[in-house]
Amino acid sequence: MKNPLLAIVERHNEGIKIGIPSYCTANDLVIEAILEQAKRFDEHVLIEGTANQINQFGGYTGMTPENFRDYVYEIADKVNFEHEKIIFGADHFGPLVWSDLPADEAMKNSKELVRLAILAGFTKIHLDTSMKLGGDSLTERLSDEVIAERGVTLLEECEKAYQELLKVNPNAIRPVYIIGSEVPIPGGTQEEDAGLQVTSVKDFEATIATYKKKFEAHGISERWQDVVAIVVQPGVEFGDKDIHAYDRYAAKDLCNALKTHSNLMFEGHSTDYQPAEKLREMVEDGVGILKVGPALTFALREGLFALSMIERELIPEEMRANFIDVLERVMLENPKNWQKHYHGSDKDKRIARKYSYSDRCRYYFSLPEIKSTIQKLFANIDSVEVPAGMLRQFMPRQYKLIRDGLLPMKAAALAKDSVVECVEDYNYAVKVNYKL
Repeated sequence: MKNPLLAIVERHNEGIKIGIPSYCTANDLVIEAILEQAKRFDEHVLIEGTANQINQFGGYTGMTPENFRDYVYEIADKVNFEHEKIIFGADHFGPLVWSDLPADEAMKNSKELVRLAILAGFTKIHLDTSMKLGGDSLTERLSDEVIAERGVTLLEECEKAYQELLKVNPNAIRPVYIIGSEVPIPGGTQEEDAGLQVTSVKDFEATIATYKKKFEAHGISERWQDVVAIVVQPGVEFGDKDIHAYDRYAAKDLCNALKTHSNLMFEGHSTDYQPAEKLREMVEDGVGILKVGPALTFALREGLFALSMIERELIPEEMRANFIDVLERVMLENPKNWQKHYHGSDKDKRIARKYSYSDRCRYYFSLPEIKSTIQKLFANIDSVEVPAGMLRQFMPRQYKLIRDGLLPMKAAALAKDSVVECVEDYNYAVKVNYKL
């Protein structure tokens, strides 16, 4: 069956600049909010998992690709969203989490990872082989030839797995592939000024030429039609405190070069926190896939903090969930997911744990204590009548929706709508004439 992402490329070729958000998250409330909002449209939703989130060893979520698929399907069933409209994406699939191992061992693990993703029904595979592995030179740049050779090796493994999948599911959708060596690290940069540079036309063309040669050398030139996007650096990034906004003029040479490759679009990573107008410009300039991750859980955290402030006003101290304080304590007790990312004084790190754009608190949302605290917070808010003026103070957007009868006065709905605020920016960016 035809992969729905191919339709986006076809529309781009026709001059109709649409796209699709790539929601890279494993948070249940975030996924629920995305799917509920998506029911307004007769379109597909792209949900991605990153190699450090999900892999054959569990990743930090404890899930394999198959587990992740079933987890998302359970959420879809809860909100009555059709399974067939969910596209599963594999983000940074390659040796990302095994880069400290010898190259042969890292690639062996990578082949098994992409194989399991295909068998689980993932149909968008980002083949990321841009990182150095054990045995690679520490002083020389990893060559395009090595990157492409490893990428094509993984693609061949995907194709083998797809043929295996067809034996049990003859209607299985053929996967499409994303390639590219200029890949921002997952979750944003850790440095204040990373010296952001737009990918040069020379490097972009070299990536395509080198991959095409490798496809030919491996005897799989016909599979080039399944490569739908190239990951480049169009000039967007975010860090702990800063956002690099898209500058279409800085990226114009790169975007013009894309026009000579009719079967391709760009995939933009780290588009989190970009203004909606900048996201729309990116789509117009050829970035058909907009990846977003930390901004989604950042928005959820904003909603949960607002509910916690309402709780402090209305619930007796001994009955409060105290989500803000519990999250801080848990992060201090288990610092491994933030201590390498946040720097400065104790005050600087305390503020970053709550408000950093890199949003390391998302790694703690799946812990049982945090999940139970969120549920207690919801129950507390739902047990009282929240004055309209108070709701307007802490959650002004949600206040207007409730006032106008567009949102139920339920704590979970309020929290999820904080995520929808972020999702709406992406809908504006990828859909033609949205909100007009």
